[in-house]
Amino acid sequence: MTRTDEKVRYLPEGKRASYTARSAAQSVQNVLRVLEGRWKLVILFQLFGGQVRRFSDLERAIPGISQKMLIQQLRQLENDGVVARIVHHQVPPKVEYHLTEWGQSLCPALDALLIWAEGAPADVRSQLIQEGQEDAAQKPEADAT
Repeated sequence: MTRTDEKVRYLPEGKRASYTARSAAQSVQNVLRVLEGRWKLVILFQLFGGQVRRFSDLERAIPGISQKMLIQQLRQLENDGVVARIVHHQVPPKVEYHLTEWGQSLCPALDALLIWAEGAPADVRSQLIQEGQEDAAQKPEADAT
């Protein structure tokens, strides 16, 4: 007799899928694609903690990002189910963004990545961890002459 979850092709809550090395690697690669993008992680860290932010607040909080790029990155995160958008029909228009429950659950995973990077050898760690440094885009670059 076949189990119900096998018939309807979903796993009951609490039961993890089994992976081969290849399927695990592909799945992680697919997950990382959700986070790809120069500004996506910066946007996520602005929204962690249940914060609801207006578009203009995000724009001010992330120096160096263009409106077009912010809109594009937010839409991609929204399409991936990480960010939710609330449109208030008023004049002037008001749009707010917040993390979905699934998006908020990324916080511990990203914290775990930071903890993992902190355990790297010193020469590698210095390339991975930027403790308390300002964003590189905000710093003036030295001339390469």
